[in-house]
Amino acid sequence: MADSKTAARAAFVADAVIRRDQIVSNARALIAAPSPNPPLSTRAVAAVAEDLLGKQALGVELSLHDAGEGVVNLVARVKGNGLGPRLVMSGHLDTYPVNEALPWTVDPFGGELREGRLYGRGAADMKGGIAASMSALALVAEHRTMWRGEAVLALAGDEESMGERGTQWLIDNVPHVTGDAVIIGDAGSPWVIRFGEKGFLWIELEARGKPAHGAHVHLGINAIDRLRGALDALAGLREMAVPGPDEVTRAIAAAQPVSEPLSGAGESQTLARVTVNIGHIAGGSSMNLVPSSARAGVDIRIPVGVPASVVEEQFSAALVGMEGVSWRVLRRYEASYTPTDAHIVRTVTAAASEVLGRAPAVNMRVGGSDSRLFRMKGIPTVVYGPTPNNMGGADEYALVEELHTVAKVHALSALDFLQDT
Repeated sequence: MADSKTAARAAFVADAVIRRDQIVSNARALIAAPSPNPPLSTRAVAAVAEDLLGKQALGVELSLHDAGEGVVNLVARVKGNGLGPRLVMSGHLDTYPVNEALPWTVDPFGGELREGRLYGRGAADMKGGIAASMSALALVAEHRTMWRGEAVLALAGDEESMGERGTQWLIDNVPHVTGDAVIIGDAGSPWVIRFGEKGFLWIELEARGKPAHGAHVHLGINAIDRLRGALDALAGLREMAVPGPDEVTRAIAAAQPVSEPLSGAGESQTLARVTVNIGHIAGGSSMNLVPSSARAGVDIRIPVGVPASVVEEQFSAALVGMEGVSWRVLRRYEASYTPTDAHIVRTVTAAASEVLGRAPAVNMRVGGSDSRLFRMKGIPTVVYGPTPNNMGGADEYALVEELHTVAKVHALSALDFLQDT
């Protein structure tokens, strides 16, 4: 029996190698269907994915879901050999805008292959990751006699604008998009499995003053000065004490030697503290006039261990006495993580170790992803995808070898999870 299972797994791995060209061709087809957000329309790229999966995934059930405002989501489901758990592979079809003003040297929608790199908008974030998950679903579909339960691929049409009509809509409206565990092929690194991410608050500040001529400042009240004071107060949040869970603190420290060379020096400190980024500021109309109004947008990222409500209380206390200053919270999400000993974390770690030849790091994620939406439903979730080279910039690309690695890890993880759970 053991020999039979070993032989079946070897055949599964061999099939994963054979599908290497399919992964790249699928990614190129997805890149060729523009889906920038904004403006948002994923109808064309969802149709491309539907067509590819219909041809490549044996016995797949496909359904398109129009969530309105240009958002079209795609769900693919494959049933195994009997009742069992449900594993969801998730991804998003929308991308950053192309921004033609950037110094592109390739066609953003050409899917050009050059020296082991696949270029194009979305190559790394995350049409390459979607292509890897599509290949993994097709592989487990072909070997459905080896596992029980269901494998689902949920492709959301709205992630770059926070997923309310994408993954959140699917979770609320399509029952089989919620499962026992989730793997997301979003941008990251094949050498790092991300088990959690920081929360965030997006705040809009407004300051009001009194207009006057710039030479007669004694007759006016400068709104920008008031705004500066409010922003300085918000910057003080960076000094908040962060009592993170020991499990998370240990994981960040252990991952540092692998994760920081990939994601930048200082990542571990950023993961463990509150950060404040003043992303937008505007006010006044002329240098010789005292401005009567000013606005700013602020992105506050919150580590595990600090509730968003506590951060709100802190900045409310700092701002409440400032005359002429008002604010509102635009978006609010709590930090989230899946325990490092969860079955899906251990399964993906083992699969990645097998494919890479050594164990990857297991770490938190600095940026946001749809993983937070699944964790809000209590579903264990990890992010495992390719490196985001030039993400959002000119000549975005993914390494072809990394796409192969991600596809193989997703496939092996799905097989092992659905066999063992």
